[in-house]
Amino acid sequence: MTHPRPRPPRGNSPRARVLAVALAGVLAPLTLTVPAAHAATAAAPYDFNGDGRADLAIGAPDATVGGRSKAGAVSVVYGSSTGPKTATRALITQNTAGLPGTAEAGDAFGSAVASADLDKDGYADLLVGAPGEDVDGDTNGGTVVVVWGSRSGLSGSRTVVDYWKEETDRYGQALAVGDLDGDGDLDVVIGSTGSSALNFVNGPVTRSGPFQGGSGAGFPAPYSPSYGVTSVSAGRISPAWSTSLVVHGRQSRTGAAVTHLVTDPSLGNYTDWWQRLPAGTVSAIGDIDKDGYADIAVGDPAEPAADPAGAKGGKVTVVYGGPGGEDTSRAPLVLGQDTPGVPGAAETGDAFGSSVFLGDVDGDGFADLAIGAPGEDLGAGSVTLLRGAASGLTTRGAVSYTQNTAGVPGTAEKGDRFGARVLLADHSGDRRAELTVAGPGENAGDGAVWSLRGASAGPTTAGALSFGPSATGVSTAGTPRYGSVLND
Repeated sequence: MTHPRPRPPRGNSPRARVLAVALAGVLAPLTLTVPAAHAATAAAPYDFNGDGRADLAIGAPDATVGGRSKAGAVSVVYGSSTGPKTATRALITQNTAGLPGTAEAGDAFGSAVASADLDKDGYADLLVGAPGEDVDGDTNGGTVVVVWGSRSGLSGSRTVVDYWKEETDRYGQALAVGDLDGDGDLDVVIGSTGSSALNFVNGPVTRSGPFQGGSGAGFPAPYSPSYGVTSVSAGRISPAWSTSLVVHGRQSRTGAAVTHLVTDPSLGNYTDWWQRLPAGTVSAIGDIDKDGYADIAVGDPAEPAADPAGAKGGKVTVVYGGPGGEDTSRAPLVLGQDTPGVPGAAETGDAFGSSVFLGDVDGDGFADLAIGAPGEDLGAGSVTLLRGAASGLTTRGAVSYTQNTAGVPGTAEKGDRFGARVLLADHSGDRRAELTVAGPGENAGDGAVWSLRGASAGPTTAGALSFGPSATGVSTAGTPRYGSVLND
């Protein structure tokens, strides 16, 4: 392998390195498992068995596996005509047959997940990060594996290469997938700590054969290499670029959140043209107003005392997209629980904006926004749902859910952290997203997941489903905090 000279950096650009594969045989396209003339249509993310329904991946990175504390596990609950169905499920750990490695204490397998049909065989594949994995004597070097989809679900796996292992730690603490260079192949985005905090592995990623090269970059101040890239979202903001990234990190010393939009990751000098976004720790990408440009919701649950960009009780900022990335002609929409029309009231510690997700709950084509506030009412937690419309996100008809909402199973209790993770995805195949909510503090840290069926009027509590780790084979030893991660 060779390291061709990267484009010279300009200004305060981060150091970007590109790894290319030089062998002609390696560069030749790999044969798919079906003839090209009858190639399968690529599956949507998280449709692991190709039935047209999104499946549910639930991370429990603190789960005990084989007696090993915090080794980590991922449960996959397959979709059905009635939504997620726990009777059809898979448990994935590093002790699962066919997966590389062995479950060890502190591996934190399941700290991040992502999905795409990497090999374009008609079945989505699952990427799982284990940032606590010790690799070749490197404590917390981290690793990422891909588990392959098939007609019968997930089976078989492969470790994703780390080209920059000497410059990364906690490899796999953040994951995303997208066609970063516009060549039609899906590339893997991996966040880590260290001097190369944002790493790309070029597609296609296949079940066997060599990887196709990659690149890595260390972000300059104010990003701290000790925190690295803590979260990353991928989506098509504008037709001008196949995939853009929203990158999250933290500042040195203060730990304050930092967020940027990388409009075109195929270029090497990110900070010459990246766009600074409102600070936050998480984000979601989707077209709220159906104008052909995706919008970005950035969640910042921090209090002002902890982060100058924070707000009492937390906040979410919606940045509208346009041809050049952020649409600077429209002011960002800042939302908190004191915003008129938003249920509740902003109180210290609510952590409103700890999780955000954009999806279409009523099938009208406008992306709606789910917001988690796991600190609400002494950590009992709540979730707020706001609707998309042609004019943008609206608070009209906003609704809030807790475990005390009629029809939602359970009872709101201190420390449940209901809303620590939220998800809007169509598990039933009716083109309306179910609302899935995780409460990793439920039952003294066992954790639990709730699913509310999508409907024309929005998520309904009629027939709401709730289940904990035992229902999907995860051990309740220790505090697994089931639901700490959901479909990303």
